[in-house]
Parts: sequence; C-alpha cells; structure tokens
Amino acid sequence: MTTALNATTDRVAPDRRPPALGGFSPAVLGIELRRVLRNRRTLAFTLIMPAVFFLIFGLPQRGQQLPNGRAVTAYIMVSLAVYAAMVATTSIGAAVATERALGWSRQLRLTPLRPTAYVAAKVVTAMVLGLIAVCVEFVVGAATGVRLSADVWLLTGLGAWLGSLVFAAFGLFVGYLFPAENVMQFIGPILAVLAMFGGLFVPLEVLPEVLRDVARFTPVYGVGELARAPLTGDGVSLAALANLVVWTALFALGATRLFRRDTARV
Repeated sequence: MTTALNATTDRVAPDRRPPALGGFSPAVLGIELRRVLRNRRTLAFTLIMPAVFFLIFGLPQRGQQLPNGRAVTAYIMVSLAVYAAMVATTSIGAAVATERALGWSRQLRLTPLRPTAYVAAKVVTAMVLGLIAVCVEFVVGAATGVRLSADVWLLTGLGAWLGSLVFAAFGLFVGYLFPAENVMQFIGPILAVLAMFGGLFVPLEVLPEVLRDVARFTPVYGVGELARAPLTGDGVSLAALANLVVWTALFALGATRLFRRDTARV
C-alpha cells in the first residue's frame, strides 16, 4: 500500500523545474506588445508626432539639395526617424517606473518569470516599437515625395533602428532611477534637448562652435551620424561609433546596477 501511495504522489508532484530562458517566451513578448499597442497615448507620442514634425518642417524644404545632390527632405526624414525611434524605445524602458510603483516587481517574484527575462522582454518590445516608428516615418516620407535608392532606404532605416538600442538602455536606466510620478517629467525635456544637440532638429553646422563641440559628446550624436551616413555619403567616424558604444554601455551598466538594487529589496 505504501508503494502505491508513493507512486500516486510521484504522479501528482508538480513540475518545479525553472522555465527555459528564465520564462522569456513569445507569449510573454506578445503580452508586452499588446499592452503597448493598446496605449493610445504612447502610440500618438511615438508614431504620430514625429510624422507631423516631418510634414511641418520637412515639406517646406522640398526642392533643396544636400552637397551630394540628395534631397534635404530625406535628411530631415532620417533625422526624425531617429527621433521617433529614440522616443519609442525610451518610453517603453521607462515604463518600468510605473510598474514598480504599482508593485509589479513584487508580483513577478511570485511567478517563474525571472527578472532578467522581464527586462529582456522590455528591451525587445522597445526595439519592436522603435522599428515601427522608423517605418511610419519612412512611409510618410515616401508618400510625400522622398525618393531614395533601395540600399539607402535600408541602411538609413537600420542605422536609425539599431542605434536606438542606446535609448532602450537609457529608458531602463531612467525607469529604475526615478519614481513613476517624476519619470515622464524628466524624459520629455531631456529627449528634446538631446535631439537638438544631436543634430536631429537643426544641423550641427548652424550651432556655435562651442555647442558643436558639446554636441559630439551627447548620446544622440552617434546615432544620428550612423543613420545619416548612407544618405550624406560622409561615412561614419570612429568618434561617432565610440560615442554610440560608450553611451550604450554606460546606460546598460547603470540600468543593471539599479535593477539589481531594485530586485534585491522586493
């Protein structure tokens, strides 16, 4: 009888093996994406506003050309695609501040989902929304007359999208640094200032020399140079690449340290 009882216990014993990849899965990613796509305010801010900026500031420049003969409107379109991607990726990363305030971090400790898998889902979601933002900006540009060769479309889009990874890390850093009630108050002005100094709103050439020197050390500078290089034909400087790598590493390191501090106390 004891043998039969043990056999029954073995059959009903729960499977407590940790999930693969810490719980990161298409299902978790799908939940995150649906949450983002249902947030009308986020979509309006990240997808519609940059496109409206292009219609306001880009279309009046039709007919003007860069030194290599390409349209100035294409330059503005790519710059605003970078801006759209950086706003999109930052906003998703910073959403962790709201979730922390709601106690979501504590709830996650009761599930098989590992904290690192949760952060990975946030980063992937941010990059997906960043890709959508770039595509929307390019569709608006193409619909209003921007004409580029296929390789330039592809390379500038990849540069704007992949470069926005630095702002996914920045969003996580800010989200773990500030409380929910303050995070959006910081992000909006910060992104606007960074975009201006990164040459997204105005070319760096029109800024005073001192500001141009400062701009080269801002996080947006490397992303903007990377995205616009296929269009301008100037190539990507080592300084721009170093800028991109260093800022990504700094924000990722800062976010990791704050994340560990946060999960250690929940």
